[in-house]
Amino acid sequence: IFRFCRSKCHAAFKKKKNPRKVKWTKAYRKTVGKELVVDPSFEFEKRRNVPIKYNRKLWNNAIDAIKKIETIKQKRQNLHIMQRLRKGRELEQERDIKEVQRDLSLIRSPAAGLKERKKLEETAEQEEMQDSNDEQEQQEME
Repeated sequence: IFRFCRSKCHAAFKKKKNPRKVKWTKAYRKTVGKELVVDPSFEFEKRRNVPIKYNRKLWNNAIDAIKKIETIKQKRQNLHIMQRLRKGRELEQERDIKEVQRDLSLIRSPAAGLKERKKLEETAEQEEMQDSNDEQEQQEME
């Protein structure tokens, strides 16, 4: 007899809902890539239908191993989530840069280039003065 985890899952099954298309299911989260799918730590959770004789030492070792495996699995899941978030952040930054470049005329005010214009004018004036000084020196030499 198959037991559903909750009545919500049983009702969805009765309505013939595809679990890979229903967003709150584990199957959907795994197919879309929101959760880890392939990881060696999942091998420990597989069901083994082999009866094993009870041994206290083996039992204690298994419990210790379960704790270690759980911490490793948590770290890997957190890393997976952070990688997904990092990718979204990069896409958002690229989108922002494109938007700024596209709409630069809205951001830049006419007064933004005043300092640059003044510097250009000053350098132009200095060049003119140097040119005129050079001409005067040439006339004096002749």
